Amino acid sequence: MDIHSPLTLLGGLTAAQFMRRHWQKKPLLVRQAVPGMVPPVERGALFGLAAQDGVESRLIRRSGQGWSLRHGPFARRALPPLQQPGWTLLVQGVDLHHEGAHALMRRFDFLPDARLDDLMISYASDTGGVGAHFDSYDVFLLQAHGRRRWSIGRQKDLRLQPGMPLKVLQHFEPEQTFELEAGDMLYLPPRYAHDGVAMGDDCMTCSIGLRSPAAAPLGADLLARIAEAQADEQDEAPQLHYRDASQPAVEHPAAMPVALQGFARQAVEAVLRDPDAVDRALGESMTEPKSNVWFEPGELPDRLDGVRLDRRTRMLYDLRHLYINGESFRAGGRDATLMRKLADQRVLDARELARASDDALALLGDWCEAGWAHAD
Repeated sequence: MDIHSPLTLLGGLTAAQFMRRHWQKKPLLVRQAVPGMVPPVERGALFGLAAQDGVESRLIRRSGQGWSLRHGPFARRALPPLQQPGWTLLVQGVDLHHEGAHALMRRFDFLPDARLDDLMISYASDTGGVGAHFDSYDVFLLQAHGRRRWSIGRQKDLRLQPGMPLKVLQHFEPEQTFELEAGDMLYLPPRYAHDGVAMGDDCMTCSIGLRSPAAAPLGADLLARIAEAQADEQDEAPQLHYRDASQPAVEHPAAMPVALQGFARQAVEAVLRDPDAVDRALGESMTEPKSNVWFEPGELPDRLDGVRLDRRTRMLYDLRHLYINGESFRAGGRDATLMRKLADQRVLDARELARASDDALALLGDWCEAGWAHAD
């Protein structure tokens, strides 16, 4: 996309200006970010998603100063009456299940795909909400239907109310309050406290959340992937084994040999010095489908006149590799350029595919057969 053209979605700012002025720095309120906003999913369809086993959903109710939380799936009869105040239904990952929600998510493609997480829809009755809280990631709060009042603040006291099923701030100190109507959007940087309350029935809010991996679990995942890749390569190359020809007899046999500790450190450092190993592990990790995502196998097409990625497919690339749904491929030359274009725009037409090699077409055919892509 042209990152230097003004976007209605960002209130007339260009994507470059937004990233420079607001991204992870300060909030932005945009009136009519999506003019004529229509909910990407109708209420009945949203309730239908909440009833499915493979969809993450939560029902939150507020009673006085207390909160209750239940996890789905929810049959329609298990949801409170629409006119009953104070309840909220949260449906996660709607973009994985609904093409309209996926298309709405793609409006934010000025951000790296590696950072985009999912589109959550919050349906609330009058006064419904989830309490004052903060997120460790950026979020765009787009009002899809009805009205919601947002109170926000740069919270220093991040202590949470004890004994609650939700992470609700103990002492929320709002600095600004906004009322959002359909089409309005509020961007909040990470750890910016906020509290949204539905004003009237039939309030629907789309939350476009960002991925913000924590260092420790990400590091553990990458190390596990690197170790697995190393194990797969053991039969292909001679391995360096620990030797200790100068090891003397010991009086304390349970003491760890210092030389063995040094050998272990060198082994880990040698693996991590390989940029390919770390980059591959990261690419595979960031494209790994979530546990509740699966693909319906397709058919191997006789010919490809066009191809598009399935909306559940995650595809990224770097200078040396392609990454798709947890797998990595070395790529270079004309085919790499073509595959990168597919990752960026998620579709290739017949004219673009005419430049693909037989190997690239075969790989695309495999992806269609796996359900990761679809032939047009």
